[in-house]
Amino acid sequence: METSLSINKPGHMKQKILLLSITLLGFVAAKAHNGGPGDGKKDELNGTVIHSETKKPMKDVSITAILSSKKEKIVVTDEDGSFNFDELKPGTYKFIFEKAGYKKVTKEKVLIKTDEAFQMNIEMIETNDFDIVPSPFSFAMVK
Repeated sequence: METSLSINKPGHMKQKILLLSITLLGFVAAKAHNGGPGDGKKDELNGTVIHSETKKPMKDVSITAILSSKKEKIVVTDEDGSFNFDELKPGTYKFIFEKAGYKKVTKEKVLIKTDEAFQMNIEMIETNDFDIVPSPFSFAMVK
């Protein structure tokens, strides 16, 4: 039975080191371009929405960003209750958080500046299903 031995030639080792260096350099460049943790993205607002009592993250909360009475963007929270607005125009915003069965939360006068990131964490309260509202079909007896 014949076995073959792999013999590294001097040129192969240089090629492997060069290939490894290029791969590593590409990874570092891609990470720098896409941003890593704490990269301080510009004109960004992010945060989380949680239930006020259970403190659990809330999925599918609609968040509307309004600048000068004009809707700029709408995002929805993910499974972790997280949301992210990026590349917002600098200015003073109003943010409206809405989900069926919960009281609407409005945050006004939120200043978004160029080259700054802003963090906003919100707690939402369930609406009371038993709010007493007069029925349009009820009539008052007047004597």
